Amino acid sequence: MLMDTNTRKPVEVVAALIWDRRRFLICRRPAHKARGLLWEFAGGKVEPGETHRQALIRECREELAVTVRPGDVFFETTHVYPDITVHLTLFCATITEGTPQMLEHADLRWITPAEIPGYAFCPADAGILARLRGLPG
Repeated sequence: MLMDTNTRKPVEVVAALIWDRRRFLICRRPAHKARGLLWEFAGGKVEPGETHRQALIRECREELAVTVRPGDVFFETTHVYPDITVHLTLFCATITEGTPQMLEHADLRWITPAEIPGYAFCPADAGILARLRGLPG
């Protein structure tokens, strides 16, 4: 039985835009997960009772072993995948403690906006990537 993806309540997802000078952090999804081996920003689902910022802090700790300080919202979007609808909130974030480690991802990279075309990202990130490429270098 097919579910009408337009009537499902979106899953709230948060992600971090973490800069190191002119480069930002991207993470490659593990091969065994949905959208495996595509690139994304660190983050994940907001759990019941969490604020978006609390979820981002928890997810970055779990995925990267870093503590982040979430700043302003950089971009918000809703994307319908065949299996899930997500409402993604991308926060500008600063690492306050630790160095990113691959605890859950297949790879981590620091890239410049000009390097975006060299990576296959999750479709939900398309608007974010377009905005990043429009930023002054």
